[in-house]
Amino acid sequence: MREFIVEADGGSRGNPGPAGYGSVVIDATTGETLAEAAEYIGVATNNVAEYRGLLAGLRTAHALDPSASVHVRMDSKLVVEQMSGRWKIKHPDMKPLAAEAATVFPPDQVTYEWIPRAQNKHADRLANEAMDAGKRGEQWSAAESTAELRSTGAAEAFQGRGTHAGLSNAGSAEAFQDGGRAQLSSTGSGDALKGHGTHAGPSNAGSGETPKGRGAVSISGSAAGRDQPPPAATVTTTEKSSADTRAARNVATPSTGWAPADMGAPATFVLLRHGETPLTPQKRFSGSGGTNPALSNVGRDQAERAATALATRGTIQHIIASPLTRTRETAAAVADRLGLPVTIEEGLRETDFGAWEGLTFGEVRERYPEDLTTWLADPTAQPTGGGESFADTATRIAATRDKLTATYAGRTVLLVTHVTPIKTFVQLALGAPPESLFRMELSAASISAVAYYADGNASVRLFNDTSHLR
Repeated sequence: MREFIVEADGGSRGNPGPAGYGSVVIDATTGETLAEAAEYIGVATNNVAEYRGLLAGLRTAHALDPSASVHVRMDSKLVVEQMSGRWKIKHPDMKPLAAEAATVFPPDQVTYEWIPRAQNKHADRLANEAMDAGKRGEQWSAAESTAELRSTGAAEAFQGRGTHAGLSNAGSAEAFQDGGRAQLSSTGSGDALKGHGTHAGPSNAGSGETPKGRGAVSISGSAAGRDQPPPAATVTTTEKSSADTRAARNVATPSTGWAPADMGAPATFVLLRHGETPLTPQKRFSGSGGTNPALSNVGRDQAERAATALATRGTIQHIIASPLTRTRETAAAVADRLGLPVTIEEGLRETDFGAWEGLTFGEVRERYPEDLTTWLADPTAQPTGGGESFADTATRIAATRDKLTATYAGRTVLLVTHVTPIKTFVQLALGAPPESLFRMELSAASISAVAYYADGNASVRLFNDTSHLR
């Protein structure tokens, strides 16, 4: 029995916005690319585009050999988990696509695997080429594609590796084309998230109208239209997608004496503080040891505005929230807009402020003046009554950071959390002293972002953006 590997991807510049997919069928034994498929599909969400890519890849593999076994590799955790039967499919636009994909091959002939985005560059570029073609009012053409030529050869990637080994990216200089690790965005910049995610690109690409015709499929063999190298000036949208990416490349590219390693795409954490609760405007201590308040009416409106802003930027691939009510409610507002599940992470909870919970700063100063003075001067000091020190919080956040960066390498993840955890993420990323926590202003429902690279370095890309609330 022949064995195929199907690598598929899809993206949307706007989520929903102009969207496209790409898929490639690979011979699992030789690593040879057998066929490619790509299509601009008009206005759709990221997840719908990813499902369309999966469906196209399965259909293409079926046309080559309906008796083959197929191993699907995608960087969409949502699609992989849903098609594997571990997650329920709730979104109405995805249910029929998933049902159709499940019927292309008998279920016992198909397996699914999640891979980091860095191992899915071939399908990613095809999807971007399809979206670029849609922007021009055209459909993707195999003759003009540079996706495979720009990727490391599949046959080389499979030499000496397992049957389902990922495509190698060794020797690639593209780490800084997806966002440089030396970058520091200006505070409040609304552009810092653009260009980071599965399919970076201009947010206004395309008119939203689907050109006539169906998705194009290229079957390898004679390599028609692919035996000539692309023009020297040809670049993909991912490589020039945003001013943010260009700025990162300018900062990170060395002049002499050293060269950047290929760090691949970073794990990017988009940090969303929850919306207001009744305690927020009163400036009361509200940690993990208090009354666990829900969002106020203002807070719910802020959560909806944040959800709209994040949907427009269209880069979020996973949502993780603190276990407290206010963060769960804020995360749910975003999840409803993006069609993504919410994972609860205990490590993202707010600091426990002990006996200070529910009190204003002035009330704490009046009741516990010595404890407050010590707390302000010493990061290892606990609030009155045995709460959590800033040093304890930093240790917890660092452990949570390490766990999540390992799990979501190359992904863009929304972390819905609280003031102290977000400030601590930023403090640790900058290598700033603990007292820097008192010098950061962080508004309710604000958005910040930090990217983490494979070598352990971090890049603060955004802090306290509240433009969506105005």
